[in-house]
Amino acid sequence: MLAVEFGLDTFGDVNGKPYAQVIRDVVEQGVLADRLGLDFFGVGEHHRDDYAISSPEIVLAAIAARTERIRLGTAVTVLSSDDPVRVFERFATLDAVSGGRAEIMLGRGSFTESFPLFGYDLADYERLFAEKLDLMAELLDEGPVTWTGSIRPPLRDQQVYPKTGSGRIRTWIGVGGSPESVVRAAQYGLPLVLAIIGGAPARFAPYTDLYRRALNELEQEPQPIAVHCPGFVAATDREAVDILWPHARRNLDRIGRERGWPPATRSRFEADVTEGAWHVGSPETVAQKIAATVKALEVDRFDLKYSHGPLPTEHLTRCIELYATEVIPRVRELLA
Repeated sequence: MLAVEFGLDTFGDVNGKPYAQVIRDVVEQGVLADRLGLDFFGVGEHHRDDYAISSPEIVLAAIAARTERIRLGTAVTVLSSDDPVRVFERFATLDAVSGGRAEIMLGRGSFTESFPLFGYDLADYERLFAEKLDLMAELLDEGPVTWTGSIRPPLRDQQVYPKTGSGRIRTWIGVGGSPESVVRAAQYGLPLVLAIIGGAPARFAPYTDLYRRALNELEQEPQPIAVHCPGFVAATDREAVDILWPHARRNLDRIGRERGWPPATRSRFEADVTEGAWHVGSPETVAQKIAATVKALEVDRFDLKYSHGPLPTEHLTRCIELYATEVIPRVRELLA
């Protein structure tokens, strides 16, 4: 049987409640995930009005104080518009608070609102991420840092504190399907997270194959691979689609207007549920699809992105319960 871990991701989608209540609800969902035995809980970073979480580490620290086992990380930390030194310091602090359960997922992010907010030029998009990732890789070793680049003053034998108990924070690179990004993760010997938000998961197999080949050719140690996929679980397939569709449509149409996409249609959505990235349906249906995704990509962790637009909290809670108590045991049976 494949030894697979299972996690949950949320962006703290605003669902008609005040931002503060949405954040408190996310904390409760993280506590529930720990109580139900899930392996990982991730929260995204956004700086826009439809998502409540802009400081994931603070939310994760609140969850850490009320949990004992579950690992806690981001989905993702937008490294391009942050300071790698501060990222390391915040996560080293979270690692201390959580007793060594902190993880970092580094990425460019699927939105760009953080660039003007923090004074960065989108024309520097590639250079910012490349240089900051290079500096972050140095910081993760937790020794004296000597680094020179074009985006900030150099560091000379600089120590950064606090140090972690283990000597290294588990740090992933999140990618959306760019071969260059996959190879870059391998170059640094960092674990890979594939964000599969469109298309059949099996079509990402060339990326997992590329990553493993690149690790081998670069003489890096084997690293785990995770996938992040949207999904929702309810009692039946029809109930899951009926509950999710109006909320997913609002979310998809809002993003679509910003990016020039056509309006979402139910027929297209249901096709994505049947054949694409969405893992939606009854516990049996979702378990079958997750097992197929895990087998096709040979991944080590599956993270379900369970929050979608204004989906009410009670449906999110029920989804988490079904995922933990019915879907995951069934996936393990299917993989055996």
